[in-house]
Amino acid sequence: MSAADVEAVWRIESARIIAALTRFTGDCGLAEDAAQEAVAEALVSWPQSPPTNPAGWLMSTARRRAIDTIRRRTALTTRYALLAADLTTGSPAAEAPDPDRIDDDLLALMFISCHPVLSPESRVALTLRVVGGLSTEEIARAFLVPVPTIQARITRGKKTIAAASVPFELPPAAERHERLGGVLSVLYVIFTEGSTATSGDRLLRPGLAYEAIRLARTLAALQPDEPEVHGLLALCELTAARFPARTAPDGSPVLLEDQDRRLWDFSAIHRGLAALAKASARGLGPYGLQAAIAATHAAAPSVEATDWDRIVVLYEALGRVAPSPVVDLNRAVAVAMASGPAPALAIVDALAASGRLSGSHLLPTVRGELLTRLGRPAEARAELELAARLCSNPHERSVLLRKAALLG
Repeated sequence: MSAADVEAVWRIESARIIAALTRFTGDCGLAEDAAQEAVAEALVSWPQSPPTNPAGWLMSTARRRAIDTIRRRTALTTRYALLAADLTTGSPAAEAPDPDRIDDDLLALMFISCHPVLSPESRVALTLRVVGGLSTEEIARAFLVPVPTIQARITRGKKTIAAASVPFELPPAAERHERLGGVLSVLYVIFTEGSTATSGDRLLRPGLAYEAIRLARTLAALQPDEPEVHGLLALCELTAARFPARTAPDGSPVLLEDQDRRLWDFSAIHRGLAALAKASARGLGPYGLQAAIAATHAAAPSVEATDWDRIVVLYEALGRVAPSPVVDLNRAVAVAMASGPAPALAIVDALAASGRLSGSHLLPTVRGELLTRLGRPAEARAELELAARLCSNPHERSVLLRKAALLG
Protein backbone atom coordinates (compact mmCIF):
# COMPACT_ATOMS: atom_id res chain seq x y z
CA MET A 1 0.00 0.00 0.00
CA SER A 2 1.26 3.46 -0.89
CA ALA A 3 1.26 6.72 1.04
CA ALA A 4 -1.77 7.73 -1.03
CA ASP A 5 -3.62 4.65 0.22
CA VAL A 6 -2.78 5.54 3.81
CA GLU A 7 -4.00 9.09 3.22
CA ALA A 8 -7.23 7.84 1.67
CA VAL A 9 -7.98 5.54 4.61
CA TRP A 10 -7.16 8.33 7.03
CA ARG A 11 -9.43 10.83 5.29
CA ILE A 12 -12.34 8.38 5.40
CA GLU A 13 -11.85 6.95 8.89
CA SER A 14 -10.05 9.67 10.88
CA ALA A 15 -13.14 11.21 12.47
CA ARG A 16 -14.46 7.85 13.68
CA ILE A 17 -11.04 6.83 15.01
CA ILE A 18 -10.46 10.10 16.87
CA ALA A 19 -14.01 10.07 18.22
CA ALA A 20 -13.62 6.53 19.56
CA LEU A 21 -10.19 7.35 21.01
CA THR A 22 -11.53 10.48 22.69
CA ARG A 23 -14.26 8.45 24.37
CA PHE A 24 -11.65 5.82 25.26
CA THR A 25 -9.14 8.26 26.82
CA GLY A 26 -11.31 11.24 27.73
CA ASP A 27 -8.73 13.53 26.11
CA CYS A 28 -9.30 14.94 22.61
CA GLY A 29 -5.72 16.15 22.26
CA LEU A 30 -4.26 12.79 23.27
CA ALA A 31 -6.68 11.03 20.91
CA GLU A 32 -5.56 13.04 17.91
CA ASP A 33 -1.86 12.73 18.76
CA ALA A 34 -2.18 8.94 19.12
CA ALA A 35 -4.06 8.70 15.82
CA GLN A 36 -1.36 10.73 14.07
CA GLU A 37 1.32 8.42 15.49
CA ALA A 38 -0.59 5.46 14.11
CA VAL A 39 -0.72 7.08 10.68
CA ALA A 40 3.03 7.73 10.81
CA GLU A 41 3.61 4.06 11.63
CA ALA A 42 1.26 3.02 8.81
CA LEU A 43 3.30 5.01 6.29
CA VAL A 44 6.32 2.88 7.23
CA SER A 45 4.76 -0.56 7.69
CA TRP A 46 1.87 -0.77 5.21
CA PRO A 47 3.99 -0.76 2.03
CA GLN A 48 5.78 -3.89 3.30
CA SER A 49 2.85 -5.52 5.12
CA PRO A 50 -0.59 -4.27 4.06
CA PRO A 51 -3.26 -4.90 6.73
CA THR A 52 -6.44 -6.78 5.87
CA ASN A 53 -8.45 -4.26 7.92
CA PRO A 54 -6.74 -0.85 7.55
CA ALA A 55 -9.22 1.05 9.74
CA GLY A 56 -9.02 -1.57 12.48
CA TRP A 57 -5.22 -1.54 12.29
CA LEU A 58 -5.17 2.24 12.76
CA MET A 59 -7.59 2.02 15.66
CA SER A 60 -5.67 -0.72 17.45
CA THR A 61 -2.33 0.98 16.92
CA ALA A 62 -3.63 4.35 18.03
CA ARG A 63 -5.11 2.85 21.19
CA ARG A 64 -1.75 1.31 22.04
CA ARG A 65 -0.02 4.64 21.43
CA ALA A 66 -2.55 6.34 23.69
CA ILE A 67 -1.92 3.82 26.45
CA ASP A 68 1.83 4.25 26.04
CA THR A 69 1.41 7.98 26.50
CA ILE A 70 -0.76 7.54 29.58
CA ARG A 71 1.76 5.07 30.99
CA ARG A 72 4.56 7.57 30.50
CA ARG A 73 2.50 10.27 32.16
CA THR A 74 1.09 8.35 35.10
CA ALA A 75 3.12 5.13 35.44
CA LEU A 76 0.95 2.28 36.74
CA THR A 77 -2.05 4.25 37.87
CA THR A 78 -5.49 2.81 38.12
CA ARG A 79 -6.50 4.58 34.95
CA TYR A 80 -3.75 2.89 32.95
CA ALA A 81 -4.56 -0.51 34.43
CA LEU A 82 -8.18 -0.18 33.40
CA LEU A 83 -7.29 0.95 29.89
CA ALA A 84 -4.71 -1.81 29.48
CA ALA A 85 -7.17 -4.44 30.71
CA ASP A 86 -9.74 -3.17 28.25
CA LEU A 87 -7.24 -3.43 25.42
CA THR A 88 -5.99 -6.94 26.26
CA THR A 89 -9.43 -8.43 26.84
CA GLY A 90 -11.20 -6.75 23.93
CA SER A 91 -11.69 -8.74 20.76
CA PRO A 92 -10.24 -7.52 17.44
CA ALA A 93 -13.75 -7.09 16.10
CA ALA A 94 -14.57 -4.75 18.99
CA GLU A 95 -11.46 -2.68 18.33
CA ALA A 96 -12.17 -2.11 14.64
CA PRO A 97 -14.68 0.60 13.76
CA ASP A 98 -17.64 -0.59 11.74
CA PRO A 99 -17.67 1.50 8.51
CA ASP A 100 -21.43 1.06 8.19
CA ARG A 101 -22.25 2.18 11.72
CA ILE A 102 -22.76 5.85 12.58
CA ASP A 103 -22.75 6.21 16.33
CA ASP A 104 -22.87 9.00 18.86
CA ASP A 105 -19.08 9.24 19.16
CA LEU A 106 -18.73 11.13 15.89
CA LEU A 107 -21.58 13.47 16.77
CA ALA A 108 -20.01 14.15 20.16
CA LEU A 109 -16.70 14.93 18.44
CA MET A 110 -18.44 17.47 16.20
CA PHE A 111 -20.01 19.19 19.19
CA ILE A 112 -16.67 19.30 21.02
CA SER A 113 -14.85 20.75 18.00
CA CYS A 114 -17.50 23.48 17.75
CA HIS A 115 -17.84 24.05 21.50
CA PRO A 116 -18.83 27.62 22.53
CA VAL A 117 -15.74 27.94 24.77
CA LEU A 118 -13.60 28.05 21.63
CA SER A 119 -12.97 31.08 19.46
CA PRO A 120 -14.59 30.98 15.99
CA GLU A 121 -11.16 30.54 14.38
CA SER A 122 -10.30 27.61 16.64
CA ARG A 123 -13.66 25.96 15.97
CA VAL A 124 -13.07 26.02 12.23
CA ALA A 125 -9.47 24.80 12.48
CA LEU A 126 -10.26 22.07 15.02
CA THR A 127 -13.28 20.84 13.05
CA LEU A 128 -11.27 20.53 9.85
CA ARG A 129 -8.43 18.86 11.74
CA VAL A 130 -10.12 16.29 14.00
CA VAL A 131 -13.44 15.79 12.18
CA GLY A 132 -12.40 16.49 8.60
CA GLY A 133 -9.02 14.77 8.85
CA LEU A 134 -7.18 17.60 7.06
CA SER A 135 -3.55 18.27 7.88
CA THR A 136 -2.48 21.62 9.29
CA GLU A 137 -0.76 22.31 5.97
CA GLU A 138 -4.00 21.68 4.05
CA ILE A 139 -6.00 23.94 6.37
CA ALA A 140 -3.39 26.69 6.18
CA ARG A 141 -3.29 26.44 2.40
CA ALA A 142 -7.08 26.56 2.17
CA PHE A 143 -7.34 29.71 4.30
CA LEU A 144 -4.10 31.27 3.01
CA VAL A 145 -2.61 31.71 6.47
CA PRO A 146 0.77 30.51 7.77
CA VAL A 147 0.99 26.94 9.03
CA PRO A 148 2.13 28.09 12.51
CA THR A 149 -1.05 30.16 12.79
CA ILE A 150 -3.23 27.11 12.17
CA GLN A 151 -1.11 25.02 14.50
CA ALA A 152 -1.53 27.65 17.20
CA ARG A 153 -5.32 27.73 16.72
CA ILE A 154 -5.56 23.95 16.98
CA THR A 155 -3.26 23.77 20.00
CA ARG A 156 -5.09 26.62 21.71
CA GLY A 157 -8.41 24.92 21.01
CA LYS A 158 -7.28 21.64 22.57
CA LYS A 159 -5.90 23.41 25.62
CA THR A 160 -9.11 25.40 26.03
CA ILE A 161 -11.21 22.23 25.88
CA ALA A 162 -8.96 20.57 28.45
CA ALA A 163 -8.93 23.62 30.74
CA ALA A 164 -12.73 23.88 30.57
CA SER A 165 -13.03 20.14 31.35
CA VAL A 166 -15.37 19.66 28.41
CA PRO A 167 -16.66 16.08 28.72
CA PHE A 168 -16.70 13.75 25.75
CA GLU A 169 -20.42 13.24 25.57
CA LEU A 170 -23.43 14.37 23.64
CA PRO A 171 -25.06 17.45 25.16
CA PRO A 172 -28.55 16.88 26.58
CA ALA A 173 -31.28 17.02 23.96
CA ALA A 174 -32.35 20.60 24.72
CA GLU A 175 -28.77 21.88 24.83
CA ARG A 176 -27.87 19.90 21.73
CA HIS A 177 -30.58 21.63 19.73
CA GLU A 178 -29.39 25.00 21.00
CA ARG A 179 -25.73 24.29 20.22
CA LEU A 180 -26.46 22.76 16.84
CA GLY A 181 -26.55 26.26 15.39
CA GLY A 182 -22.90 26.69 16.33
CA VAL A 183 -21.95 23.47 14.53
CA LEU A 184 -23.88 24.54 11.44
CA SER A 185 -22.30 27.99 11.45
CA VAL A 186 -18.81 26.44 11.45
CA LEU A 187 -19.67 24.28 8.44
CA TYR A 188 -21.24 27.30 6.72
CA VAL A 189 -18.09 29.37 7.28
CA ILE A 190 -15.97 26.59 5.81
CA PHE A 191 -18.24 26.25 2.77
CA THR A 192 -18.53 29.99 2.22
CA GLU A 193 -14.76 30.43 2.20
CA GLY A 194 -14.57 27.65 -0.37
CA SER A 195 -17.34 29.03 -2.57
CA THR A 196 -16.20 32.67 -2.52
CA ALA A 197 -12.66 33.09 -1.26
CA THR A 198 -12.15 36.23 0.78
CA SER A 199 -8.50 36.54 -0.21
CA GLY A 200 -5.93 35.07 -2.55
CA ASP A 201 -5.81 34.80 -6.31
CA ARG A 202 -8.68 32.33 -6.79
CA LEU A 203 -12.41 32.92 -6.62
CA LEU A 204 -13.18 29.33 -5.64
CA ARG A 205 -11.51 26.84 -3.32
CA PRO A 206 -13.53 23.76 -4.26
CA GLY A 207 -11.63 21.39 -1.96
CA LEU A 208 -12.65 23.40 1.08
CA ALA A 209 -16.26 23.68 -0.10
CA TYR A 210 -16.53 19.95 -0.80
CA GLU A 211 -15.05 19.15 2.61
CA ALA A 212 -17.84 21.24 4.18
CA ILE A 213 -20.39 19.31 2.11
CA ARG A 214 -18.90 15.99 3.24
CA LEU A 215 -19.15 17.06 6.88
CA ALA A 216 -22.71 18.34 6.33
CA ARG A 217 -23.70 14.97 4.87
CA THR A 218 -22.25 13.24 7.91
CA LEU A 219 -24.12 15.56 10.23
CA ALA A 220 -27.36 14.99 8.30
CA ALA A 221 -26.94 11.23 8.79
CA LEU A 222 -26.28 11.76 12.49
CA GLN A 223 -29.15 14.24 13.00
CA PRO A 224 -31.82 13.19 10.47
CA ASP A 225 -34.66 14.91 12.32
CA GLU A 226 -33.09 18.39 12.35
CA PRO A 227 -34.47 20.40 9.39
CA GLU A 228 -31.72 23.01 9.41
CA VAL A 229 -29.07 20.32 8.96
CA HIS A 230 -30.80 19.28 5.75
CA GLY A 231 -31.29 22.95 4.88
CA LEU A 232 -27.56 23.65 5.12
CA LEU A 233 -26.73 20.53 3.13
CA ALA A 234 -29.22 21.60 0.44
CA LEU A 235 -27.78 25.11 0.32
CA CYS A 236 -24.23 23.80 -0.07
CA GLU A 237 -25.14 21.23 -2.74
CA LEU A 238 -27.19 23.71 -4.80
CA THR A 239 -24.52 26.40 -4.56
CA ALA A 240 -21.69 24.01 -5.44
CA ALA A 241 -23.69 22.81 -8.45
CA ARG A 242 -22.84 26.11 -10.17
CA PHE A 243 -19.08 25.81 -9.58
CA PRO A 244 -18.28 24.42 -13.06
CA ALA A 245 -19.79 27.51 -14.70
CA ARG A 246 -18.68 30.18 -12.21
CA THR A 247 -15.18 30.77 -13.54
CA ALA A 248 -13.66 31.19 -16.99
CA PRO A 249 -10.57 29.18 -18.03
CA ASP A 250 -8.34 32.03 -16.79
CA GLY A 251 -9.99 31.90 -13.36
CA SER A 252 -11.98 35.11 -13.76
CA PRO A 253 -15.54 35.06 -12.39
CA VAL A 254 -18.53 34.46 -14.66
CA LEU A 255 -21.66 36.26 -13.48
CA LEU A 256 -24.90 34.34 -13.08
CA GLU A 257 -26.49 35.91 -16.15
CA ASP A 258 -23.51 34.85 -18.29
CA GLN A 259 -23.10 31.30 -17.01
CA ASP A 260 -23.59 28.34 -19.32
CA ARG A 261 -26.19 26.47 -17.31
CA ARG A 262 -25.46 23.28 -19.23
CA LEU A 263 -22.23 23.12 -17.20
CA TRP A 264 -24.05 23.04 -13.88
CA ASP A 265 -23.72 19.82 -11.90
CA PHE A 266 -27.23 18.39 -12.14
CA SER A 267 -26.44 15.48 -9.83
CA ALA A 268 -25.59 18.04 -7.13
CA ILE A 269 -28.84 19.87 -7.90
CA HIS A 270 -30.74 16.60 -7.51
CA ARG A 271 -29.05 15.93 -4.14
CA GLY A 272 -29.73 19.50 -3.04
CA LEU A 273 -33.41 19.30 -3.93
CA ALA A 274 -33.72 16.00 -2.05
CA ALA A 275 -32.17 17.57 1.05
CA LEU A 276 -34.41 20.62 0.69
CA ALA A 277 -37.48 18.37 0.55
CA LYS A 278 -36.45 16.83 3.89
CA ALA A 279 -35.96 20.29 5.38
CA SER A 280 -39.27 21.56 4.01
CA ALA A 281 -41.19 18.68 5.59
CA ARG A 282 -40.34 20.11 9.02
CA GLY A 283 -40.37 23.84 8.26
CA LEU A 284 -37.64 25.99 6.73
CA GLY A 285 -35.19 27.94 8.86
CA PRO A 286 -32.51 30.38 7.66
CA TYR A 287 -30.41 27.78 5.85
CA GLY A 288 -33.47 26.16 4.35
CA LEU A 289 -34.76 29.49 3.05
CA GLN A 290 -31.41 30.21 1.43
CA ALA A 291 -31.52 26.75 -0.11
CA ALA A 292 -35.01 27.48 -1.45
CA ILE A 293 -33.63 30.60 -3.12
CA ALA A 294 -30.80 28.56 -4.66
CA ALA A 295 -33.35 25.96 -5.80
CA THR A 296 -35.36 28.66 -7.57
CA HIS A 297 -32.25 29.66 -9.50
CA ALA A 298 -31.51 26.01 -10.27
CA ALA A 299 -35.00 25.47 -11.70
CA ALA A 300 -34.79 28.42 -14.11
CA PRO A 301 -33.47 28.00 -17.68
CA SER A 302 -32.17 31.58 -17.66
CA VAL A 303 -31.92 34.71 -15.53
CA GLU A 304 -34.86 36.24 -17.36
CA ALA A 305 -37.04 33.18 -16.76
CA THR A 306 -36.24 33.07 -13.03
CA ASP A 307 -39.17 33.50 -10.64
CA TRP A 308 -37.83 36.71 -9.10
CA ASP A 309 -41.08 37.45 -7.27
CA ARG A 310 -40.69 34.17 -5.38
CA ILE A 311 -37.08 35.03 -4.57
CA VAL A 312 -38.16 38.43 -3.19
CA VAL A 313 -40.70 36.70 -0.94
CA LEU A 314 -38.09 34.19 0.25
CA TYR A 315 -35.64 36.98 1.06
CA GLU A 316 -38.36 38.83 2.98
CA ALA A 317 -38.99 35.67 5.01
CA LEU A 318 -35.26 35.21 5.56
CA GLY A 319 -34.99 38.81 6.72
CA ARG A 320 -37.61 38.15 9.38
CA VAL A 321 -36.05 34.96 10.80
CA ALA A 322 -32.39 35.94 10.36
CA PRO A 323 -32.14 39.69 9.77
CA SER A 324 -28.84 40.97 8.39
CA PRO A 325 -27.69 43.74 6.04
CA VAL A 326 -26.44 41.15 3.53
CA VAL A 327 -29.93 39.64 3.35
CA ASP A 328 -31.36 43.11 2.75
CA LEU A 329 -28.79 43.73 0.02
CA ASN A 330 -29.62 40.45 -1.70
CA ARG A 331 -33.31 41.28 -1.43
CA ALA A 332 -32.58 44.57 -3.20
CA VAL A 333 -30.97 42.66 -6.08
CA ALA A 334 -34.06 40.46 -6.35
CA VAL A 335 -36.35 43.49 -6.20
CA ALA A 336 -34.36 45.06 -9.05
CA MET A 337 -34.95 41.99 -11.19
CA ALA A 338 -38.62 41.71 -10.26
CA SER A 339 -39.69 45.38 -10.17
CA GLY A 340 -36.86 47.46 -11.61
CA PRO A 341 -33.80 49.32 -10.27
CA ALA A 342 -35.56 52.33 -8.71
CA PRO A 343 -37.23 50.56 -5.74
CA ALA A 344 -34.09 48.47 -5.28
CA LEU A 345 -31.93 51.60 -5.07
CA ALA A 346 -34.12 52.92 -2.26
CA ILE A 347 -33.35 49.76 -0.24
CA VAL A 348 -29.61 50.07 -0.97
CA ASP A 349 -29.54 53.77 -0.08
CA ALA A 350 -31.19 53.00 3.26
CA LEU A 351 -28.53 50.38 3.90
CA ALA A 352 -25.78 52.84 3.01
CA ALA A 353 -27.25 55.43 5.37
CA SER A 354 -27.32 52.88 8.20
CA GLY A 355 -23.59 52.23 7.85
CA ARG A 356 -24.14 48.51 8.47
CA LEU A 357 -22.08 47.47 5.44
CA SER A 358 -19.42 50.14 5.56
CA GLY A 359 -16.09 48.70 4.48
CA SER A 360 -17.69 45.96 2.39
CA HIS A 361 -17.34 45.97 -1.38
CA LEU A 362 -20.77 44.37 -1.77
CA LEU A 363 -22.87 47.48 -1.20
CA PRO A 364 -21.07 49.78 -3.70
CA THR A 365 -21.04 46.89 -6.18
CA VAL A 366 -24.81 46.56 -6.11
CA ARG A 367 -25.30 50.33 -6.00
CA GLY A 368 -23.06 50.73 -9.04
CA GLU A 369 -25.07 48.15 -10.98
CA LEU A 370 -28.37 49.84 -10.11
CA LEU A 371 -27.09 53.29 -11.04
CA THR A 372 -25.88 51.89 -14.36
CA ARG A 373 -29.36 50.55 -15.11
CA LEU A 374 -30.85 53.91 -14.14
CA GLY A 375 -28.66 55.74 -16.65
CA ARG A 376 -26.41 57.52 -14.13
CA PRO A 377 -22.97 56.46 -15.41
CA ALA A 378 -20.77 58.93 -13.50
CA GLU A 379 -22.21 57.93 -10.14
CA ALA A 380 -22.14 54.27 -11.13
CA ARG A 381 -18.46 54.43 -12.08
CA ALA A 382 -17.57 56.04 -8.75
CA GLU A 383 -19.38 53.25 -6.87
CA LEU A 384 -17.73 50.47 -8.87
CA GLU A 385 -14.28 51.99 -8.38
CA LEU A 386 -14.97 52.21 -4.64
CA ALA A 387 -16.05 48.57 -4.66
CA ALA A 388 -12.82 47.59 -6.44
CA ARG A 389 -10.74 49.35 -3.80
CA LEU A 390 -12.58 47.51 -1.03
CA CYS A 391 -12.50 44.09 -2.70
CA SER A 392 -9.77 41.70 -1.52
CA ASN A 393 -10.16 39.11 -4.29
CA PRO A 394 -8.15 40.09 -7.38
CA HIS A 395 -10.47 38.35 -9.86
CA GLU A 396 -13.54 40.10 -8.51
CA ARG A 397 -11.62 43.37 -8.43
CA SER A 398 -10.70 43.08 -12.11
CA VAL A 399 -14.34 42.54 -13.07
CA LEU A 400 -15.38 45.64 -11.13
CA LEU A 401 -12.66 47.77 -12.76
CA ARG A 402 -13.66 46.56 -16.24
CA LYS A 403 -17.27 47.50 -15.60
CA ALA A 404 -16.20 50.92 -14.32
CA ALA A 405 -14.01 51.51 -17.38
CA LEU A 406 -16.93 50.77 -19.73
CA LEU A 407 -18.84 53.66 -18.18
CA GLY A 408 -16.35 56.22 -19.58
